[in-house]
Amino acid sequence: MLKIKVLGPGCANCKRVEQIAHREVEKLGMAAEIEKVTDYGQIMAYGVMSTPGLVVNEKVVAYGRIPTNQEVTNWLIAAQN
Repeated sequence: MLKIKVLGPGCANCKRVEQIAHREVEKLGMAAEIEKVTDYGQIMAYGVMSTPGLVVNEKVVAYGRIPTNQEVTNWLIAAQN
């Protein structure tokens, strides 16, 4: 099962990244746990200084922007292999 974390305080961009993650996981039919991380201490522990951030299996794949659906799909497929 993939572990996905959306890093951010809950702003509109953070919610958008979470929606993209949910949509792509569902589209691919993958088993994944998606967690929201809003604590700034935990976010900074990943080295992320600007949100939103996306972490797949404890690897930061994007931060400071909204990734495209295709980017998220690619990261999810790569993390599963």
